Amino acid sequence: GQHGWHGPWKDAVLHGLSWFEKVYRLENGLYGNLADQTGKLVDPSFDLYNQAFALFAAAQTAAILPERRNEMRSRALEILAILEGDYRHPIAGFEEANPPRTPLCSNPHMHLFEAMLAWEEQDRDGPWSALADEIAGLALSRFIDGGNGGLREFFAHDWTPYEGEKGRIMEPGHQFEWAWLLVRWGSLRGNEEAIRKAKRLFEIGEDHGICPRRKVAVMSLYDDFSMRDGLARLWPQTEWLKAAVRLASVTDGEERQRYLASGLSAIGALQPFLDTPVKGLWFDKWPADRPMLDEPAPASTFYHIVCAIYEAEAVLAAG
Repeated sequence: GQHGWHGPWKDAVLHGLSWFEKVYRLENGLYGNLADQTGKLVDPSFDLYNQAFALFAAAQTAAILPERRNEMRSRALEILAILEGDYRHPIAGFEEANPPRTPLCSNPHMHLFEAMLAWEEQDRDGPWSALADEIAGLALSRFIDGGNGGLREFFAHDWTPYEGEKGRIMEPGHQFEWAWLLVRWGSLRGNEEAIRKAKRLFEIGEDHGICPRRKVAVMSLYDDFSMRDGLARLWPQTEWLKAAVRLASVTDGEERQRYLASGLSAIGALQPFLDTPVKGLWFDKWPADRPMLDEPAPASTFYHIVCAIYEAEAVLAAG
């Protein structure tokens, strides 16, 4: 709707919001985890990731439906207040459960970061910027390894790497996605460290996370950048594109051209996933040793595809 589509986008937004509130919202003001097709909540458990997307949805709704803006702001402030009251981590960020459990995860914080930047655009006077800055600081000091510059997924309760294999996992898609967010935040705050570390994340994703044969970003590496899981999914290709064009927007000369060329490679990596018998759908998984899996297309992938298109359009328009 924001980008000129004249179809029934508003009906879809209102229907989705209504369903989300009716089915997933819990008595405590947070959102449950899983429902069945009839609208019965089958898993009411807390997941920080889900609260991050509730906050993000509220920001998007506030942006496009002025008549719902105050309601969405109140809802977002309510979610944040509950997170602060019940899930606040003693060092920084948030717990994965109450009472606390490990591992702690960087990924839900990434989407909270995204949601806070979205709210910052809508409401300069809210608490959003402070929390965005806190999460950025956590990423720069804890999520990103001080030695090799790669971003980890799982942590002990003191935000040191989680024990064993799990603590060694680094996902190429998340190197790209965090790079994209840190360049955005670093540009807004004039923080050169964030942009420098984002460039290193991108370099790791590009140098170690792309399958040389299929030319697509794979699922996961170890912290020595050796291959852990060669499965390729659609979403990391979109994050590769978003990071490449955003980095191109803050560089010039040969460096800018390199990022633009990488963005073209990311589009090439996306293409096989979109080459489906049903126009408008997508394949999601490409195993390392087999053809694309023919299975239902996850709806969540649409978010990644659309965001990548809009990011490329925005950066190219500005450039």
